[in-house]
Amino acid sequence: MSEEPSRLDFRILLRTATSRDALIASAVLERAQFDPQVCTDMAGLVRELSAGAGAVMLAEEVIAGPVMTELKVALASQGPWSDLPVIVLARQGADSRAIAHVMDEFANVTVIERPMRVAALVSAVRTALRSRRRQYELRDLLDGLRDADQRKTEFLATLAHELRNPLAPLSTALSLLARKRPSPAESEKYYELMRRQVDHMVRLVNDLMEVSRITRGKIELQMRPVLLDAVIDDAIELSRPLVERAGHTLSVEMGAEPLVVRGDAVRLTQVFSNLLNNAAKYTPTGGRIRVSAGQQDRQAVIQVSDTGTGLSTDMLKSIFDMFVQVSGTSKAAQGGLGIGLTLVKSLVELHGGSVEAASQGLGLGAEFSVRLPLAKSAPLAPPPGIASQDAWGPTLDEVILVVDDNRDAADSLADLLRTLGATTFVAYGGEEALRVAQSERFDIAVLDIGMPGMDGCDLARHLRAEPGGDQVMLIALTGWGQQGYKERIAAAGFDHHLLKPLNLAEFMTALRAA
Repeated sequence: MSEEPSRLDFRILLRTATSRDALIASAVLERAQFDPQVCTDMAGLVRELSAGAGAVMLAEEVIAGPVMTELKVALASQGPWSDLPVIVLARQGADSRAIAHVMDEFANVTVIERPMRVAALVSAVRTALRSRRRQYELRDLLDGLRDADQRKTEFLATLAHELRNPLAPLSTALSLLARKRPSPAESEKYYELMRRQVDHMVRLVNDLMEVSRITRGKIELQMRPVLLDAVIDDAIELSRPLVERAGHTLSVEMGAEPLVVRGDAVRLTQVFSNLLNNAAKYTPTGGRIRVSAGQQDRQAVIQVSDTGTGLSTDMLKSIFDMFVQVSGTSKAAQGGLGIGLTLVKSLVELHGGSVEAASQGLGLGAEFSVRLPLAKSAPLAPPPGIASQDAWGPTLDEVILVVDDNRDAADSLADLLRTLGATTFVAYGGEEALRVAQSERFDIAVLDIGMPGMDGCDLARHLRAEPGGDQVMLIALTGWGQQGYKERIAAAGFDHHLLKPLNLAEFMTALRAA
């Protein structure tokens, strides 16, 4: 970000014909509360210009010849926001070729004929400095826009990077289910794995949807007591395909006492998965990776070490900077953007912890130590998985209308509701849903919002206007979660607003309220 303009940024750089003229001009400018800087030659003026200036004041006598090339080059090297005012003190009489040349070469030129009135000189300088101040404001605005754009770019790159992690076990589990045709009991573990990874992806996508958090560089954590053993198990699950593909040996040493911290389980899983991924990528085939955890001074200390490429002394601190990769390891990074360790550091610090890297040198492996404050309370029980349908109690006996222009989404949700005992009707648009409503009775309507033609909010108002419509529970199931959409959905008469993809626990809670 740009700093506030300093005194140097508003100086008037003077290059006059004689030293006596310089003294007179300086005195006039100082009495008017300006800050003049006399320059004895053009090279000196150019040097001062690099330190900052609000305007340049030149006598006509010094603007002839090649010396002006120096000034032109110096002005051209400034940022695109800069248009430094140039004030020329011209000799009395007809316009000279030198004056005409300056006006052709420089865009922001003011010519004042000598002898001049003091008021005219002061007015010209004030105008020049006001123009310069606006240029500084434009510079700060452009820098701010670039900074905001850079944060968005970094966030999107981080999101894309992190989405690849849960996609790997999801793809593997789907392939196993298709190829093995396992029994229901054996399939349960794959369904549970996929549920966890989908939840992980949903959290990451939710970060993308909240644009205001991106521009402020903030990520909202869902803090609760978390058992680190479970977090590290999940991280190992995410990283296992990469570790096994490289033929590494992975050992885990957890302390006898459970380690409970207050944190966001998904974000902490990201931390240790990134560390494990880095260890796997930067360790030659057949290497060793070790994860150990214990407690020290009321802190959980988790270490991830490897027998990989190691780090030089000068890389130990910069390794956590955005986009930094160890020199000569781009192939090992497998196309990575160099953002994993930056994310690790940011997330650990948001949890009140710290992370540091250690290495004996290049080729001697590396060790990353994460320290997190221990919590006093026990971790909360994890939410039940999709496979645990008994936890939802008795089967549903409601009649439910499902409306979504995405046929796969509508049909799969209707199938799920039927497995829970509900009777369902399906419509693939607002008009079709109204025709169903005129011929059928239902207790609950689950509506998509972003449908072409009649959207979900318009449909909700029409359904409320139907006979008995005030007795129907309306549930919005949509990908739109921003505050503006929440307000619009509430105003349309919905009883509940749920986000896609379906969170079965939240959905069943809403249905039970019917």
